[in-house]
Amino acid sequence: MSFDLEAGLAARRAADLYRQRRVAQSPQEPGRVFGEGALLTFCSNDYLGLANHPEVSAGLARGSERWGVGAGASHLLAGHTAAHHALEEELADAVGRPRALLFSTGYMANVGVLGALLDRNGVVFSDRLNHASLIDAARLSRAEVQIYPHCDVAHLQRLLAAVNAPRRLIVTDAVFSMDGNLAPLAELAALAQRTGAWLMADDAHGFGVLGPEGAGSLAQAGLDTAAVPVLMGTLGKALGCFGAFVAGSEALIETLIQHARSYIYTTALPPALAEATRVALRLARAESWRREKLAFLIRRFRDGVGQLGLPLLASDTPIQPLIAGSSSRALAWSAHLEACGLLVPAVRPPTVPQGTARLRIVLTAAHGEGDVDRLLEALATLPETD
Repeated sequence: MSFDLEAGLAARRAADLYRQRRVAQSPQEPGRVFGEGALLTFCSNDYLGLANHPEVSAGLARGSERWGVGAGASHLLAGHTAAHHALEEELADAVGRPRALLFSTGYMANVGVLGALLDRNGVVFSDRLNHASLIDAARLSRAEVQIYPHCDVAHLQRLLAAVNAPRRLIVTDAVFSMDGNLAPLAELAALAQRTGAWLMADDAHGFGVLGPEGAGSLAQAGLDTAAVPVLMGTLGKALGCFGAFVAGSEALIETLIQHARSYIYTTALPPALAEATRVALRLARAESWRREKLAFLIRRFRDGVGQLGLPLLASDTPIQPLIAGSSSRALAWSAHLEACGLLVPAVRPPTVPQGTARLRIVLTAAHGEGDVDRLLEALATLPETD
């Protein structure tokens, strides 16, 4: 069989599934400049508005002056600096866990954790709507993979009861990245403890936004390390930087250092970036007004959409999905909003299930009330398309 790449690309175009990049020409902020002109964006995961914060930028500059640019090696060779170590300690304190371990990306963190904890004798139970990184991590772990319907704890209980394996790991997004809803973490934790399984939560979209001082979804639910042994969080969303971490017990972190291939065999994050992230973490914890403003904007937006009668999924998080159904309708809606000066990209299969193409509208603390009102005015004029 030949590699007919052009035919594959043509098929994606015909199905309205072709993806294209935009080239931004200004920093991360609600109003951005692209080649097409200036657009008010509602698609960034910079939830607290820290990606272009002057203090965070200054932290990066100071870090580069001290440490240079690259780490030069993996953490286990000569790449682990005092900056990395301090960030790990501060992250552990922020989420109330004994230790934390830095990874280069959330994808690498998830792959590293499942690969270190599971093998062919293990079983991983994964929510059907988990992020692609958890899905791929489960496949790569070589463990048996069982998928349970989205947030269906009763179905998961039946699956657990039917499986006898030395290691059983439940993995779930804490905040689902495309729907914006929260996993039933307390119920999952109780089930895991009753059945002797472990629970891992990917809190990429909850850390920094939810819970006291932004400690995340698990803190909001009152769940500690015993209830949820493995917590993954990312640094490129609410903190506006880059990278990820895993937090848990002393034994968990030491196990990952010994066995997580995506930690062992890669160059460490730039230490200057670790210094910038320390500043962002301090701001996120101290400045609760950012979360309060974000919550206010979310309520304002949802109230407005409710008056318009549009098909908005239930979500109290910054992720507000407006369901179009077909890919063609989602693209038409996105194009209409762009004509109004707004950037809200269409999200289509396979990122979301067939028939649920959508606009993934994202609000941040950097937006203003006027920005939300402008978005609502544009949504009120969405075209009726098939």
